This record gives sequence, structure tokens and C-alpha cells, in this order.
Amino acid sequence: MKKRRLAILIATFFSAGQLLAQSKATIQAYIDKYKDIAIEEMQRTGVPAAITLAQGIHETGAGTSDLVTKSNNHFGIKCKTEWEGEKVYHDDDARGECFRKYDDPTISYKDHSDFLRNRPYYASLFKLDPTDYESWAYGLKKAGYATNPKYPQILIKLIRDYNLQDYTLVALGRKQLDPNSPQWVKNADESTNMALGVSGAMKMETKKSYPEGVFKINDTKAIFIQKGTSYLKIAEENNMPLARLLDFNDMRDGDVALKDQLLFLQRKRKTGETEVHTVLPGETLYDIAQAEGIRLENLLQYNYLTPNVQPEVGEKLFLTKSAPNMPKLANEKAGVVMASFKTTEPVKEVVMQEEAAFISHTVQPKETLFSIAKKYNVAVDDVRKWNALETNDLRIGQELRINKATNANR
Repeated sequence: MKKRRLAILIATFFSAGQLLAQSKATIQAYIDKYKDIAIEEMQRTGVPAAITLAQGIHETGAGTSDLVTKSNNHFGIKCKTEWEGEKVYHDDDARGECFRKYDDPTISYKDHSDFLRNRPYYASLFKLDPTDYESWAYGLKKAGYATNPKYPQILIKLIRDYNLQDYTLVALGRKQLDPNSPQWVKNADESTNMALGVSGAMKMETKKSYPEGVFKINDTKAIFIQKGTSYLKIAEENNMPLARLLDFNDMRDGDVALKDQLLFLQRKRKTGETEVHTVLPGETLYDIAQAEGIRLENLLQYNYLTPNVQPEVGEKLFLTKSAPNMPKLANEKAGVVMASFKTTEPVKEVVMQEEAAFISHTVQPKETLFSIAKKYNVAVDDVRKWNALETNDLRIGQELRINKATNANR
């Protein structure tokens, strides 16, 4: 009798394991099928792809619920008074409730994005950092999206268990598709450049899209502006001097945006949110500093670079600490660097030696450019040149680069 009970118990555990494995496989299949739609919708409306996928998985039982099979309704959106499309009736909070029916799942995903974007009680969500999925999850519950008290925890667990945050980062252009990871394999019926390797994948991800209005990158407020936008207008709308706005964005001067671009409304951080950034085709060092929300001077310092160089596509730039070595430079820029230093030594050694000679000085109260230059026994003009300063004006807390080797040559 005991042996029979033990056999039944073992069989029960075995069956549970099979169900668990099947559930994970079903969820992963759902992610693989709908991840591209979630990414596109984030780029269109700003709803984080991680949140969209987690909601879809939960609302549909990873595509297996009765409601989704009858209606292609992936988010349990009810008819409401404005709905004029087809309807189905389903037991939810009450018996026989009216739900929207869609001809195609893509329309359901778009309707979900618009539902959140266009309703005033969800407006606060779009002021959050799109990568802060925890705040989004709790914000949805607070705004009345779901009645389940554990709704935020369910979404957060799904995002963590299935690495859904990766798709948010892809939508923001801050992560590239990895052809070596099964998680990133495209659907069989989709055209793909995966066979081209990393460089081909990166070409697919060079276009970046950002939400409308104010959002956050690296916990710093930013907006995305169109070519021709007046910097002065943006500064006035945000109650700050134009000089401060330009300073926040590592710009010396400027009247209008010469291209579509990110513009930060707060001072960027000294370190990035992620450890490294992989250089994409067409990206400059300035573009990378803006995309990662990191000060340009720190990006240069961590990677032993100067402003006039261009790393090769595919090189990894460090965002939180000094790189183990300088990245490879694009061939067309290497000659410029060598000429600027008037040397025939390898570019890598020249730039690293020059950068190693610099130290950082933080401006203290009452310090002037003259007093700082005198402290390090260097010329005022040299300090201005090293830091691309057009005037002698300094601000408390500003970081200056000082070439400590200069005074040894005087």
C-alpha cells in the first residue's frame, strides 16, 4: 500500500513537472510570436514593450484563454460606450460581460496602446521612465486597470522570469538582437538578417524611437525634438536659461536643432544605466552620450577617447568604469587622430598616453579659472582648450580636465 502511494506521489510530481515545462514553453512561444508587435507599439506610443507582453501573457494565459481564442482580444478590453466593432460576451467580474472582438491580434495590441495613451487616468504613467517596469505595473493598478490586488506583482514576476525588459531596451535602441540567443530568434515566416551576424542585426536596430512628451533616460528627464525646433523655446517652456539647457546637452551653442534629437532637461549622470554600449552604424560619440544619458566627458574618459575620433561599429564602450583598453577606431578617423598628435606611433598608444596624463578637478566655491590654472602651474588658455571653454565662467561642481604632464614640461 505504501509503495502504491509512493508511486502515485512520484507520478503526480512528474506530471506537475511536465505541466510546468509545458507552461514555460507556451509562454515563450507567445513571447516569440508577439514581441515584434510589442516593440513596434512602444516605438509608436511609448507603452513599454515589457509591460505589454506581461499583460498579454497574463490576460490570455499565454494565448490559450477562451476569450482570446474567441475574439483575438489579448488585453481583456471591454466594449465601453465608444466601441462600435464586433463584440463577444464572456464571464469576467460579472456574468456575460461585453468584450471587444478583433479580426487580427495586431489590432488588439494597437487598441491596447491607444487605450492607455489616450485616457487621462493613465497619463501619469507616461511621465515615468519607460524602463521602470515596477512603477508602471503599480501605476496600472493604481489607475484602475485591474481589480486583482496582486496584479503588479504578477506583471513584475513575468517580466523578470522571461527577461521581458530586453524588449523595452530594444525598442529604445539600447539593446541589439542577439542571434546566438534562442530568445531572439524571429518567427520562421519573417525576413531577417540574423544570418549576417552581429553587424547585420545592428543594422536593423539603428532607428530609435522615443515617447512623446517628457520621459526619462538613465533617471534623467528628456524629450525628443524634431529638426528645426528652437532651443530657446524649449528652455523657456522649462523655465531655464538657454545656456543651462545647452550645458545639460554637451553643446557649446546653437539656435535650432539641425536634426531630430534627444534633449535633456536635467544634467546627465556621470555613469550610464548599463555597463556597456555597442556602437551602431552612424553613431557618433555625442549620439551615444545622449542615447545613454551620460555626460560626454565621462564617456570619453572611461574609454580613453578624444572628441574627434570615431570608434568602429560593433565596439563596446564602457559607461560605468574605465575600459580595459581603448576601443578600435574607424579607419577613416584614425589618420585624423594621428595627425593631431603629429606622431607615427600607433593610435591606441598615443590616445591612451594622452588621456592617462589628465586628471579631473571639481570646481569649488570661489575658485576661478585663473586660480585653478595657478594651482596646477598651467596656462589659463590651456585649461580652456582642454575643456572646450569659450569663456572664463565656471560653475560650482563643474569638472575640469587638467593635463598634469604639462607643468613638468615648463
